[in-house]
Amino acid sequence: MKNLGAAALAALVFTGAAAAVALAADPMVGGAAMYASKNIVQNAMNSKDHTTLVGLVKKAGLVATLEGPGPFTVFAPTNAAFAKLPQATVDKVTSDHALLTKVLTYHVIAGRLSTADIEQMIQSGGGKASLKTVEGGDLTAMMDGSHIVLIDDHGDRATITIPDVYQSNGVIDVINTVLVP
Repeated sequence: MKNLGAAALAALVFTGAAAAVALAADPMVGGAAMYASKNIVQNAMNSKDHTTLVGLVKKAGLVATLEGPGPFTVFAPTNAAFAKLPQATVDKVTSDHALLTKVLTYHVIAGRLSTADIEQMIQSGGGKASLKTVEGGDLTAMMDGSHIVLIDDHGDRATITIPDVYQSNGVIDVINTVLVP
């Protein structure tokens, strides 16, 4: 490093900064890079942590919608989140197309909301924000330390574990619990 001139050192620093920005722009989810140039479905299909969600989106016939222009904010439960559900709930939801669609669309907000946007809404709302879902219900958002927590109609809480995964048609926030309207 001693022999590097100022221009070469500046180029090296810039290259490192550009690499850091590129890594931040395409975060890893479920062992796969999430590309801002791909849509929600294209990225979710590559995440090994979201195979259950992708399968249910296909079963509900929502692929075309989530491949559409949006924009959407999707709170995406992991496979582990689905595994926490009682088997009777899973059976009921997966055997009833209307109920499956209702549960899945309860995880979608119209528009592209970053976690900074949601945090601002929480602050403006005195510690809570109401988020209107595509399903028609509301999720309550609040802070738990430095994490955003979403609360469903039953009082169940989902924490955003991977925020702001930008897509060509919206943003995905990975959550650790399935929300039920």
